[in-house]
Amino acid sequence: MSLDLPPPPARGCRNADVLKERGQREVFCGLTGIIWLHRKMQDAFFLVVGSRTCAHLLQSAAGVMIFAEPRFGTAILEEKDLAGLADANAELDREVERLISRRPDIKQLFLVGSCPSEVIKLDLHRAAERLSARHAPDVRVYNFTGSGIETTFTQGEDACLASIVPTLPATDKRELLLVGALPDVVEDQALSLLSALGIGPVRVLPAHHAAEAPGVGPNTVVALVQPFLGETHGALVRRGARHIAAPFPFGEEGTTLWLKAIADEFGVSAAKFDEVTAAPRARARKAVAAAAEVLKGKSLFFFPDSQLEPSLARFLTRECGMTAIEVGTPFLHRGILGPDLDLLAEGPVISEGQDVERQIDRVRETRPDLTVCGLGLANPLEAEGFTTKWAIELVFTPVHFYEQAGDLAGLFSRPVRRRAILRREAAE
Repeated sequence: MSLDLPPPPARGCRNADVLKERGQREVFCGLTGIIWLHRKMQDAFFLVVGSRTCAHLLQSAAGVMIFAEPRFGTAILEEKDLAGLADANAELDREVERLISRRPDIKQLFLVGSCPSEVIKLDLHRAAERLSARHAPDVRVYNFTGSGIETTFTQGEDACLASIVPTLPATDKRELLLVGALPDVVEDQALSLLSALGIGPVRVLPAHHAAEAPGVGPNTVVALVQPFLGETHGALVRRGARHIAAPFPFGEEGTTLWLKAIADEFGVSAAKFDEVTAAPRARARKAVAAAAEVLKGKSLFFFPDSQLEPSLARFLTRECGMTAIEVGTPFLHRGILGPDLDLLAEGPVISEGQDVERQIDRVRETRPDLTVCGLGLANPLEAEGFTTKWAIELVFTPVHFYEQAGDLAGLFSRPVRRRAILRREAAE
């Protein structure tokens, strides 16, 4: 059976020279990841050890109503904590005791570091060990950093999942482990496709509940669903798991190749694969084609934001007919993104890290038809006449697998269509 996919380019970008940028950055901090993680992990609580600014960020980003009781909060570092006039560990222990006594449903508690807690060198790793021993076996306490000092916002999820991996039970069972948080409806679609292919058992990280935590061992094979999980990938490999390298499941092509890599690993026949995927592939192609009419022939510039950029550039150039001018990404993990880079035709600048002033200069010089960037850059660029797409929407919107392929393309076609309408109205 032929997969009926476009041939790979004569030369991809896996081995392309990378422009490494080290300057001023415009990104959200890693605390943002708590917004989707706390919805995914039903018996977990995320306690940020930070400032009032951290609390305001989370409440604003989550849209939490005043009378709601979400599964995240902030242990506020006051001036006396920052000045070293109080025992921050004793105060943290008191807040954790109060929280657990009030919320007996908590089975996993994450102490999340922030810029303030890192500046004062508060050892949350040791605090997590101390508190975990005190509250075992009812509550497991972890820690990870959500600080934005050196990281981008998606690395909050990566750090969270990496902190869980060492505590996962050992197993010798041959299992597929899907790694990365997805909206429930999208996760269900992925599990349904894998089940129809006869692949199983399939486990998921993060699990919905602590009791459902997957095992990991030498017979565990890992399929990542998010490109930004480099630290988690490394932690699983150190536990003996093996990663199935594949393009990420964005668009019809990416989803097909991701599923095919797993199907080949588990010995699924070509006929069975075609039987299961033919109908959803056709729906995805039809949905993408509608948006591609607007995007075809347009040029594209990615500012570094989420680490999804190489995978999305592959989707937009191969399935939507766009031309990439620059593909910036905060960090470039070739071991994870290599299959996507192989399909991204040589030509665009591949940049890692950020020097925002230089990248703005390159946008002004190249005049792309669509610029994908953070919220802080979008409005100024729009004022200069550029068409922009907010990068953070690509993380908060369901965009994986076949049924979301058209929605993913639509996220990029809508700003282009809007700009065209505004120009027509201005001309009239």
